[in-house]
Formats: sequence, structure tokens, C-alpha cells
Amino acid sequence: MTEPQIFAFSGILKSDDDPLDNSHLVDFVLSLAGEHETLRVCFLPTAVGDLPDAVELKAKQFASQRMPVEYSALTLFPQPSVPDPRAHLLAQHVLFVEGGSVVNLMALWRAHGLDDVMRECWEAGVVLTGPSAGSLCWHLGGPTDSFRDALDPFTDGLGFLPWSNGVHDDFADQPRRATYRRMVAEGVLPAGYATEDGVGLHYIGTELHEAVSIRPGSTAWWVEPDGDGGHVERAIDTRYLGA
Repeated sequence: MTEPQIFAFSGILKSDDDPLDNSHLVDFVLSLAGEHETLRVCFLPTAVGDLPDAVELKAKQFASQRMPVEYSALTLFPQPSVPDPRAHLLAQHVLFVEGGSVVNLMALWRAHGLDDVMRECWEAGVVLTGPSAGSLCWHLGGPTDSFRDALDPFTDGLGFLPWSNGVHDDFADQPRRATYRRMVAEGVLPAGYATEDGVGLHYIGTELHEAVSIRPGSTAWWVEPDGDGGHVERAIDTRYLGA
């Protein structure tokens, strides 16, 4: 049986200065699923309210990946889009969870029993992945703007990974870096890992195996309380996926 794997990442808005884009992160996560003639990938757009445009866009993106992908989507509005969500998800190689509202994501998953199904999938070796909310959800929690524009603590994650998670750690429009470290220092969030935009965390089981990046110089961070009301942080060696 394949070991449990999660790839949790912060995506980027592509700029002219970026040599790579989010498709290279997707290529990386697809490679984690092993050798298959066709990879079965299910997209879960719950965090954006199952927007049809999101489902269509992701279908086009997976159709253009460098590996053959059999794409499906599981939507929950107005009811699950497949007769047996558990069987469908367990039959996949990769589950890709869209970013958006992690609070609404978790509420809907729990209402439909998908929290337990996700653990089954993880333990069975299905690779779990996603950006932003699709990164936070596997952890214990992290800062979120699900409630308002300001950042509040989210502490109701699935907890497959026994750490907190800060996403978009270097995002200029919000004080995410400072807010995450403050929440960890104050004990609002437990110790954990933060990712700058373009950086992903590959976990095997509950341990971090490596951090990778599509932006040269971008990195991941380990953040923990210092026991005196502050925090300490350590940059994680981050492998650049480019040439």
C-alpha cells in the first residue's frame, strides 16, 4: 500500500518575473501518485461554493498537464454529484481541493461525512492536495479571511497533520506573516509550517518530507512559540523545481 501523502501549497498569480507557474506544482503532485497509465484526479470546489466556472477551468487545466489525467469533480450543491461519494473518492489517485473559504469547506464536508472519507482516502494512499484552503484543511488550523477581510484564527481543521499552517506567507495585501507568528506565539495556534507563494509542503504520513518551490528564493518556514510570549522560526530547505 502507498504511504499516506499530502501536498499542501500556496499558489501564485503568475507574473512576468515568474519562470514557472502553478501547473508545475500540479505536475509535482501528480508525480507523487506513482506510475499509472491514466491518473484519476477528482476536483473538489467546495470552498468556492461549487462554482461551475471553477469546475470547467480546472478541467481545462488538467487536460493540459503533461500526464494523462482522467478528470472528475465532486460537487455538493444541491446534492452530491455522484451516487456514492465515498466509493468515488476512494477510487481516485489524487484529490485536489480548491482554495476559498476553509470554514465553509469544513462545515459542508462534515455535514456530508466527507471528513471521515478523506481520512480513509489518505490512509489508503490517495494523494491529498490543494492550495490555500486546500492546504489549511489537512492541518489543525491557521489564519483565515473566511469570516472577514481581516485575519482570524481557524482551529477546526481535519488535523491529519498535527501542525498549524500559514499560507501565502509573503502576500503583500495582508499581514499574513506577522499574524501567523503572533497567533503561534500567543498559543492561539500550535506550532507549524508556513509557505510563501509558490511553495508547497510534501508530507509523508505526518512528517514533512520536503518543501518545493516554483519561485526562485521562495521558502517554507517552521514557526513555534519560544515559551516567553514570542516565537522562533526556521527557514526550511526548499527545492526549486526549475532548471
